[in-house]
Amino acid sequence: MNTQIKQIAERLHGLRDALELTTAEVAAKCGISEGDYEKYESGNFDIPMSFICEIAETFNIETTALISGNDPHSVAFSVTRKGTGTTIERSKAYKYQSLAHGFRKAVAEPFEVTVEPNDKPIHLNSHSGQEFNLLLEGTMQMQIAGNDITLYEGDSVYFDATKLHGMKALNGRKVRFLAVII
Repeated sequence: MNTQIKQIAERLHGLRDALELTTAEVAAKCGISEGDYEKYESGNFDIPMSFICEIAETFNIETTALISGNDPHSVAFSVTRKGTGTTIERSKAYKYQSLAHGFRKAVAEPFEVTVEPNDKPIHLNSHSGQEFNLLLEGTMQMQIAGNDITLYEGDSVYFDATKLHGMKALNGRKVRFLAVII
């Protein structure tokens, strides 16, 4: 697994240790199985961005702190210049760039997401809240609550993120989209 995932896993362990919680207690608070939580904390498995946002909300810490190890400090505004947001590459296929990484207590988590084309089936996940996606580049197949949707540049979708959802780049081209998790 990549170095960044291992570092996030270490921060998860450190958080749990500081709160003096067991893996079972953290998993229960986040609504996942203890086995899944232990996989994430091991650093040997991909950690979904939705889980990172969920644990940050559950324990009232900044998502940026889990991703980068740095706490955001701005309370009035935060500018993210093109290509400079805190980035997490969960795998070769998915790259998330945080666009509010400098803002404390952000209500929404905006990301620029890049999805590389691959021949794997769509991986589905769910998380609390709602999500907005605006396609910036490419063509993307989304599956939301069992519905297949094709999005083209400029298209957007707003959905209940507790429903199973996932995406895939189409036509052998990468996809870039704005994702706002609320």
